[in-house]
Amino acid sequence: MSSLNLDDFTDLIERPDGGVRRDAEERRERLTVPPGSLGRLDELGEWLSAAQSAVPLRPVERPRVVLFAGDHGVAGLGVSARPAGSAAALVRAVLDGESPVSVLARRLDVPVRVVDMALDCDPAELPAEVAGHRVRRGSGRIDIEDALTAEEAEQAVRAGMAVADQEADSGTDLVVLGDVSVGGTTPAATLVAALCGTDASVVTGRGGEAIDDLAWMRKCAAVRDSLRRARPVLGDQLELLAAVGGADIAAMTGFLLQCAVRRTPVILDGVVASAAALVAQRAAFRAPDWWLAGHDSGEPAQSKALDRMALEPLLAHGVKVGEGLGALLALPLVRAAAALAAELPERAAEPAAEATPEEPSAPAAPEAAVASDPAVAPEAAVAPGAAVAPEAAVASAQPVAPEEPVAPEEPVAPAPPSAPKAATPPAE
Repeated sequence: MSSLNLDDFTDLIERPDGGVRRDAEERRERLTVPPGSLGRLDELGEWLSAAQSAVPLRPVERPRVVLFAGDHGVAGLGVSARPAGSAAALVRAVLDGESPVSVLARRLDVPVRVVDMALDCDPAELPAEVAGHRVRRGSGRIDIEDALTAEEAEQAVRAGMAVADQEADSGTDLVVLGDVSVGGTTPAATLVAALCGTDASVVTGRGGEAIDDLAWMRKCAAVRDSLRRARPVLGDQLELLAAVGGADIAAMTGFLLQCAVRRTPVILDGVVASAAALVAQRAAFRAPDWWLAGHDSGEPAQSKALDRMALEPLLAHGVKVGEGLGALLALPLVRAAAALAAELPERAAEPAAEATPEEPSAPAAPEAAVASDPAVAPEAAVAPGAAVAPEAAVASAQPVAPEEPVAPEEPVAPAPPSAPKAATPPAE
C-alpha cells in the first residue's frame, strides 16, 4: 500500500493571488500604452503578477528547461519512428548541445536540465546528475503489463517532487517542462483517452517523427488495448500512472504538483507534458492555474488535454520535435510580457481644474425703486404720492412729436412737468 496520496495536494495548492491580479489589472489601465493594445501580453503580465504576488511584477530572470527522460516498452510494437530503447542517444545530443532545444536554449541563455527516469541504457554512460533519480531501466509494455510497480510509481512521483523543490530553492522563477522519450506519446494518448472518456482513434497521433499509416494503426491498437487496462484504476491517479503511464510521466506529474505548491510557474511543452498535467489536475483541480500551454504540437491527445484543462496554447507553429522546444519558443513571449508589465510607465496624473470664484451679486432694489435702465415701464418710475400724468403725456426722457401742429395764434399750454425720478438707493 502506497504511503503517497496525490489527492492530498488539493489542500496544499492555492490559486495565484486574485487580489494581486486585480491590482495588476488596475495598474494596466493607468499605463501609457492604451489598454488592449498589447493583446495577450496584458493577460500574461497579469497572470505573472498574480503568480509572483507582486505589482509591478519582477521580470523573468532565471528560467530553466527541465526534461524528464525515459524509454517505453510499447515502442517495441513499432508504434514509433525511432527504434525502441534509443532515447539515450537523444539525451546525449541534448547534453552535447547538438539538439534543437540545446541550440535555442544556448541562444536564449537558458540552462537545460535532463533527469533520467527510465532510460534503457547503463546509468554509468550518463553524468551522475542526470541518472541520479532513475527508477528503472525502461518502462513496461502497457498494452499487456503495467508500466511500473506501485513502489516504482511512488518513487517516480517523489523524484519529480524533489526536482521541483530543488528548482524552487535554487531561485528558478519559471520552468519550461518537456520530455525526451521514445514511445512516450502512446502512454500519453492512453492517459488522455482514459481521463477524457474518448476512443483510442480520437487521441492517437503520429508522433514527433511522423509514422506511416500501418504504424499508426499499430499505435491505435496499442492505445485501445492499454485503455482496457486503464479504466479499472481511474479512481486512483497513482495506480493509473503505474498501469499505463511510465516513470518519466509519473515524475512529471509529481513535478507539476509540487511546482504548484511552491508557486513556481510552468510552461508545458507537448503531448507527454500535457498528459502528465491532466493527471495532476485530476489530483488537484487548482494546479492548472500555475501552468501555461507553450504551443500546439498538432497531436490530437494534446489538444484534448488542453481543452479539458482550459489552457490555450501561446503558439501554433506545428513544432513536433518534442524535447521542450515548442515551450521554449514561447518563453521570449512570456518574458516580453513580464518586462512590459514591469517597466512601462504610468500616465501622469492630470491636475484638478481650479474652481472660479463667483462674483457677488448686487442686492435687489426694493419694488418701489426705479431701475436706471430706460426700458423700465413708466409706471414703475412714479414715486409714491406723485401726480400721474395723463396717458397722452410723454415722459421727458422720450419726447414724442404732437400729432397735429399747434396754430401760432393759439397759445400752447405748457406740458405738465414730469414726475421726478425716485432716487436709486446706493448699493450696500
